[in-house]
Amino acid sequence: MENQQFKKWLKIIGIPVIVALAIRGFFGVEAWNDLFSVMTVGFLFFGPLLVGMLATYLSDVKKLQNRWYVFFLPWLPIFLFFLITLAFKIEGWACWLMVLPFYLLAASVGGIIGSELKKQKVAKNKKLFVSLFAILPFLIAPIEKMVGAIPGTYDAYTSIDIKADKEAIWRNVTRVPQIQKEQDKGWLTESLGFPRPLKAELNYEGVGASREAIFDKGLVFHEEVKEYEHQKKMRFSIKANPHEIPSTTMDEHVVIGGDYFDVLDGTYELEKLNENTYRLHLYSHFTLSTTFNFYASWWARWIMQDIQNNILQVVKQRAEQA
Repeated sequence: MENQQFKKWLKIIGIPVIVALAIRGFFGVEAWNDLFSVMTVGFLFFGPLLVGMLATYLSDVKKLQNRWYVFFLPWLPIFLFFLITLAFKIEGWACWLMVLPFYLLAASVGGIIGSELKKQKVAKNKKLFVSLFAILPFLIAPIEKMVGAIPGTYDAYTSIDIKADKEAIWRNVTRVPQIQKEQDKGWLTESLGFPRPLKAELNYEGVGASREAIFDKGLVFHEEVKEYEHQKKMRFSIKANPHEIPSTTMDEHVVIGGDYFDVLDGTYELEKLNENTYRLHLYSHFTLSTTFNFYASWWARWIMQDIQNNILQVVKQRAEQA
């Protein structure tokens, strides 16, 4: 009896996992990048939707009476799929963590569809619908590729109040000395394994000046000052050269300056609140080039805000201590 149950669960979980790995392998072939890519809705939504549909479709009809079973069962093959791809370094931790909510939702939708198909009495219709959903990822992705990604520009705004004189604040804005590990409060970027800020160097104060924001793991932002008002405002362009960043630093799908994500500029503005307090604003603009910017922009903004808040709290701490 136990052996029979084990075989049932092996089928319910194992077959969807094998399908997920097969889809990932197919979409990962570089020679087919013009038609298929993991950075498409075809892969990121319809792939897990198929996995979730198979999980419930292969289950016993009696179990499908439980709505919690239908909704959460598809998560099991998804988590197992993620673990396998991480173990074999097919995908990076940061990429999967960001796509996980999207993946789980799609898998649950697929689970509901698979449950309804299983309950149908006409066997011919079942096979037709299963076949249709099985080819959807391979139909949607090429259409996305032909339409092309629509680049979008977004902003990330942050600010902090500092009780210090403007000279001390501005000194720490233009040039940021080495940031120690214990001063780093970027919890989101740390959990995603993103490089942490180390220091920023400016050759002089004024328009045309060059500034380098140096992060660990080999990431460097090359910046040029475009607008400068002493102790009031500094706007600078930002460029990250992907070829300078070691391949082990960031996942290829989220690398800054790559095909999908790039940072354009940043701006510091110092606002006087009262005789003892200033508000330091830091905002930036970045671009995304995916077919699912509606989702990717949330993560990109959170990451940029986490980086900026981390830098602002360092400036605050140092200015107030000074």
